[in-house]
Amino acid sequence: MPSNAQHSRRRFLGQTAAVAVTMLPGLASAQDASPGERLFTPLPGDWRHFELTTRVDLSALQGPTSVWLPVPYVNGEFQRTGQSTFDSNGKVALREDARQGIRFVHAEFAEGTADPYVEVVSRVQTQNRAVDWSRKVAQAEDPAVLQAYTRPTQLLPTDGIVRSTALAATRGAKTDVEKVRMLFDWVVSNTHREPKVRGCGEGDIKTMLETGNLSGKCADLNALFVGMSRAVGVPARDVYGIRVAPSAFGYRELGGNPASLKGAQHCRAEAYLRGYGWVAMDPADVTKVMRQETPEWIKSSQHPLIAPVNRALFGGWEGNWMAFNTAHDVALPGARNPKDTLGFFMYPTAENDQGRLDSYAPDTFKYQITAKEIAV
Repeated sequence: MPSNAQHSRRRFLGQTAAVAVTMLPGLASAQDASPGERLFTPLPGDWRHFELTTRVDLSALQGPTSVWLPVPYVNGEFQRTGQSTFDSNGKVALREDARQGIRFVHAEFAEGTADPYVEVVSRVQTQNRAVDWSRKVAQAEDPAVLQAYTRPTQLLPTDGIVRSTALAATRGAKTDVEKVRMLFDWVVSNTHREPKVRGCGEGDIKTMLETGNLSGKCADLNALFVGMSRAVGVPARDVYGIRVAPSAFGYRELGGNPASLKGAQHCRAEAYLRGYGWVAMDPADVTKVMRQETPEWIKSSQHPLIAPVNRALFGGWEGNWMAFNTAHDVALPGARNPKDTLGFFMYPTAENDQGRLDSYAPDTFKYQITAKEIAV
């Protein structure tokens, strides 16, 4: 009997050949919606203004305790990052680590602090995003930036099974656009959303490929896309953030409840394509809609409910989400053990004498996140 990993590799080799010609961006974007398809067409337009509030209320302290809260650092065509303010009864400061590409509020509490808390309010503007495949842009990215986004990280190796899988999945591709199209389709076809995974997953793509367990959540599935893109020479990056509002297109799984955003963290991806710049990608959200939008697990990306999402998320995303950063292997300034890095920095993080608190358990940690849209 073949192993799960062998079965998975055989499956994607056959599927890759099938999509190599038919699923290139120009063809996919030109397809008309089929009868019965849902609408999902996020297009750039008006900017939306959001205020995100994160509040941590710690229980009885076990020794000196530190808290790190990510705040928006990303600025670009889809997001304008505004001011972040904070309040706390501890020693607190807004800090930035440009080398790692993160901004955060760091709060420190002495043992015995009564009712320790820290609250952060961040303002951002967001808009929908969609690449125009009929137009090329002349502006090129800094080569040093592109090189940085082709390097391996602790959880995103670019050699071994990651590279061999990526090469097989992109066999026959002649351009970076074709490679990315084929990798996007590979992720949608060969992985699946697993609701039981805690948080957004861990993003250990080597282990996923070696075991053949290609299930997970956004930090797993989009990490596969990013790591495999880097492995074939295409600059790519995860973008870590949080959903702040419902989807305007009625997809329950593609939005957040602004009154309670615990569990609304979501990472997306970008790939740098010559002539187009940084292009939005989110194959993980395609698999989420396939698995969780209806009681039925939909297995085909061409299903009327799935097809418009599958098309739009190759090159675009909806502006009901805001980004924190694109950082990997994050060393938290002030941490007891600087070598105890985070694979990514998307959740509130804290540590005391017993070690790190569980960022995936907001009711125990304890923190709450809310958002509100502001009329300007």
